Amino acid sequence: MARSEGAAGAASLVRGAANVARQAIMFAPYGRSARFALLDGAPAVVSEVEGRRFSVMRFTIERGKVVELFVINDPAQLPGLDLILLGD
Repeated sequence: MARSEGAAGAASLVRGAANVARQAIMFAPYGRSARFALLDGAPAVVSEVEGRRFSVMRFTIERGKVVELFVINDPAQLPGLDLILLGD
C-alpha cells in the first residue's frame, strides 16, 4: 500500500504491490538526489530538486518486507518533519 499527501491536502491511496511499483517508478528521476533518513524513527528517503527538498518517503517494514510506503510532497509540510538525515 502507498499513501501520499500532496499540496493543498490532496491525498491518494494505492493498493497492491504491482500498482505501488508502477507509481514508485515516477520518482526514479529523483533517485540521484535521494538521501537515506529517519522520519519519526522509521526508515525514509528524502529527494531533492535543485537543492530543495521535494519529497520524503517513509517505509513501514514488517517481517523484513515493506508493507507501506507513505509519500509526503506537500511543500508546506516538508520543513516541519521530524527528519534525521543519515550519512553525507
